[in-house]
Amino acid sequence: MHIVVTGAAGFIGSNLVRALNARGERNIIAVDNLSRAEKISNLADCDIADYLDKEEFIVRLTEGDFTYDLSAILHQGACSDTMESDGRYMMRNNYRYSVSLVDYCQEQEIPFLYASSASVYGAGTTFREERAYESPLNVYAYSKALFDQYVRGLLRERTAQIAGFRYFNVYGPREQHKGRGSSVAWHFFNQFQAEGKVRLFEGSDGYGNGEQRRDFVHVDDIVKANLHFLDHPEASGIFNLGTGRAQSFNDVAVAVLNALHDGPPRTAADWVSAGRIEYISFPAALAGKYQSFTEADLTRLRAAGYAVPFAPVEQGVAEYVRTLARTKN
Repeated sequence: MHIVVTGAAGFIGSNLVRALNARGERNIIAVDNLSRAEKISNLADCDIADYLDKEEFIVRLTEGDFTYDLSAILHQGACSDTMESDGRYMMRNNYRYSVSLVDYCQEQEIPFLYASSASVYGAGTTFREERAYESPLNVYAYSKALFDQYVRGLLRERTAQIAGFRYFNVYGPREQHKGRGSSVAWHFFNQFQAEGKVRLFEGSDGYGNGEQRRDFVHVDDIVKANLHFLDHPEASGIFNLGTGRAQSFNDVAVAVLNALHDGPPRTAADWVSAGRIEYISFPAALAGKYQSFTEADLTRLRAAGYAVPFAPVEQGVAEYVRTLARTKN
């Protein structure tokens, strides 16, 4: 039997493959789109049984090539560029492809775990897994919200586990290929390496300079939660995956700078005074499309039996930055 990981060469997908390897799992079918070949470095240290292009995989799946051979599908593959303007591509890639996979899994009674997104909440201030609080601001978020709606229609009469995870702001190793879509921790680290300072947005939406707040979650915590649900196929539903605590962009910048600093920890005000934090104008292109506040409501996740704590920015970002620094040296 094989486990399928889609988006396997991507950020979260490759971390999942690596974690499965650590558990002794080698019968993994990695599925991805390598039109951007640099992603393959994420799989270089992983062991898999086979690799398939996403289009070949869906054809072979529907033709019955994997009947009775799959134990689960972990669907992480998607176009995650929130600035993507081709709505037809986004819906075909993120929505229709996902529908085909979940339908297959229900027909074959195979557990299906998939990546949703906190972007479905839009500019709202309540982050609860309910339709009333979903208001996507772009086509990426809409593609995720629509698939969640499709899943809700299946949950009551499901034949096998369906678990969707609304990832909040994920950071950590193996995200370097994402470019502008990489985490703010990654961008801050590279800005500091290149320019000796990090740049944050000036105040917006009632928040002060750098005080816009999001739920930043380490990819290791995302992986742990996925594997927990893989081990508990009785648990189904749509769940937020974040720390449950909003922290500011200033917090992230301070965590990055303190991790690279040999002396005692400093505050945001200290780093501003030292010229290491700089505030820049809020981009006009992001007006009305930017989440100034996110914070996962973990009530449903905890009720489903997942009790593991999540790393705060001060811990998770610091560990990540030290990893990045070792890689650079």
